[in-house]
Amino acid sequence: MVRGKTELKRIENATSRQVTFTKRRSGLLKKAFELSVLCDAEVSLIIFSQKGKLYEFSSSSTNKTIERYQKTDKNLRHDKILQDTEHLKEEVVSMSRKQELLENSKRRLLGQDLDACSIDELEQVEEQLDRSLKNIRTRKVQPAIQGTDYSAKGRGKSPNGGKCRIAEKGEKLLEFQRS
Repeated sequence: MVRGKTELKRIENATSRQVTFTKRRSGLLKKAFELSVLCDAEVSLIIFSQKGKLYEFSSSSTNKTIERYQKTDKNLRHDKILQDTEHLKEEVVSMSRKQELLENSKRRLLGQDLDACSIDELEQVEEQLDRSLKNIRTRKVQPAIQGTDYSAKGRGKSPNGGKCRIAEKGEKLLEFQRS
């Protein structure tokens, strides 16, 4: 005869609930004992009934097992903290290197500390400055090429104080003041 699976929900009948608790408690205590004997494991089981009565099983001492658990838990948390700290230290070192590289690059672009640069590094700085100047010139000419009228947008003055540059042949720029 095959039993159906019991639905897990609170048993409403108090007598049935108490009988089930007693049977299942006995089974659970028996399984804990078997586990400790068969596998030579340190097992502790603590059960409180609905009325607050304590039932326990321990292969050695419940207090000893609880202390061991607490030490293990603290050690696991401590190890996790150490791993996190080590990771953060590595990240700080990496960010410090990146910051130093960016500061060196900035100084070179500003023309500082060029004595320590090789010819190749100086050529790279020069190329980067040329690209930057080209981008700046393109951006300055853009409003005039697009026919942008800043005053028509209701934003007041244009960002360059009302001045507009128009590119002519041969990269000459003609500057005039808007009225």
